[in-house]
Amino acid sequence: MYRYDEYDQTIVNERVKQYRNQVHRRLSGELTEEEFLPLRLQNGLYMQIHGYMLRIAVPYGLISSKQMRMFAHIARKYDRGYGHFTTRQNIQFNWLKLEDTPDILADLASVEMHGIQTSGNCVRNITSDEFAGVAQDEIVDPRPYAEILRQWSTFNPEFAYLPRKFKIAISGAKDDRAAIYAHDIGLAVTKNAQGEVGFRVLVGGGLGRTPVIGSEIRDFLPWQHILTYVESILRVYNQYGRRDNKYKARIKILVKALGVDEFKRQVEADWANIQDGPGTLTDEEVRRVASFFVDPAYETLPDSDSRLSEFKADSRSFSHWMAKNVMPHRVPGYVIVVLSLKKPGDAPGDATAEQMDAIAELADRYSFGELRITHKQNLVLADVRQKDLISLWQEATRYELTTPNIGMLTDIISCPGAEFCTLANARSIPLAKLIAERFEDLDYLYDIGEMTLNISGCVNACGQHHIGNIGITGVEKKDHDEWYQVSIGGSEGNDSAIGKILGPSFTFYQVPEVIERLIQVYLRERFDGERFIETVRRIGHAPFKEHVYATEFVAQEEVTDPHVVVSAHYDVPYYSPRF
Repeated sequence: MYRYDEYDQTIVNERVKQYRNQVHRRLSGELTEEEFLPLRLQNGLYMQIHGYMLRIAVPYGLISSKQMRMFAHIARKYDRGYGHFTTRQNIQFNWLKLEDTPDILADLASVEMHGIQTSGNCVRNITSDEFAGVAQDEIVDPRPYAEILRQWSTFNPEFAYLPRKFKIAISGAKDDRAAIYAHDIGLAVTKNAQGEVGFRVLVGGGLGRTPVIGSEIRDFLPWQHILTYVESILRVYNQYGRRDNKYKARIKILVKALGVDEFKRQVEADWANIQDGPGTLTDEEVRRVASFFVDPAYETLPDSDSRLSEFKADSRSFSHWMAKNVMPHRVPGYVIVVLSLKKPGDAPGDATAEQMDAIAELADRYSFGELRITHKQNLVLADVRQKDLISLWQEATRYELTTPNIGMLTDIISCPGAEFCTLANARSIPLAKLIAERFEDLDYLYDIGEMTLNISGCVNACGQHHIGNIGITGVEKKDHDEWYQVSIGGSEGNDSAIGKILGPSFTFYQVPEVIERLIQVYLRERFDGERFIETVRRIGHAPFKEHVYATEFVAQEEVTDPHVVVSAHYDVPYYSPRF
């Protein structure tokens, strides 16, 4: 993985010094909160409901065991003993004191990490495929290009104050696992008929208030020109993107207003002036960066292990885990293991300090000391020997990291919601827990099959609800109830699509029943081997809508006080200020 050079480390260390002084001035009253706001946001520090939240950048989701141990240290010393992994392949800590944040950033700098550009109207953390470099369907490893984009975009003065935040995702495999269609710029590293490396370029994707699937403006861009072409896209957006209305400031609005063809024409016109300029990549530079992503010391191993078949026969739990959480690897004798952070009853994406230390140990013992964070809020050990799977599973099970539900209904994506976020209309995490516990039975879950369910607490779509097969979003609070819209038919990957809202919204306790009714229609109507999304596309939304709204909902059993949110992370029950 990439390691800081002296310039990287100097920049981050100097930023910590600057920030420490800014915090001192804020605490002394020399800076007002209004004056401090842009300074803290530049370092990834937000003010949330309970206090400050820090978002830490994890470029393309790749971290070392040492860095994971630092997360555990921060969780123990400065937070309430846990962290939250996000759909941006980052991690957030939600319970911080302002006076501690300079020390946290200094601790992060000691392991080559920071919170720079995890907020603000700039190019955010570059995301990528969590299986990059090891997937069997990979065409080109996208990580060197992701790192080049990271270096280019960090502190780029021309694009430090864009009309709105800007997100880039990059994939290098046949199957898109980076959700590139839902980003401001989506890049697919590919090869043409001559075997030359280049990029397919998408622009104008995004979710939020106006969900849009990205549009292709280049089917093949030679790799040498990726920086200059991205620069031209950003320059057109920076010049013409709206700054008078933040809800209409994203690049997707500009692309829609101009039309894809006109937007492309303007990009190409700008690019004609710089395409062979100093931003053009060279073989030497790409090789230099690629040298940080060389293969680890793989052993020559057989492609199968007879002990696994025997152990699967003896252990149903292990067999389920192998089927759902273990993925094929391009090197014989190795596999990819997904550690689930979606145990029913737990907050999706949360990991305790104890778990993070254990995960770091597992990475050291079984996966060359490296880890990946997925945009689905799970963790990956990318290079595990097949012969180590039994012992890995046994150890990971002790820390509740082996729930066999990857790609299933309970592998829920969820934003923090109204428990934490000042923007949210409704709770996300308690709803995710309620749903996961209702569908905890593995036999039923496996009969349902592959399905994605995403939850956002508001229209900003941090839970990416628009591209879930079932999407849930909090829309308002009324009469002491939170209300949620439900959509179906969304998907990510090569067949990305935006879900369609079923109809009128539902209360918190009605949502699990709504999902049950959707599944009933699916199980009744599906063909053999047909996934939920395929059934929706074949029969349309009408049968699902009819069944969901056909009869009154039976009153759901509630806690004594329905306004109380009970969480293992709180010392006492928390009364949401949203009520």
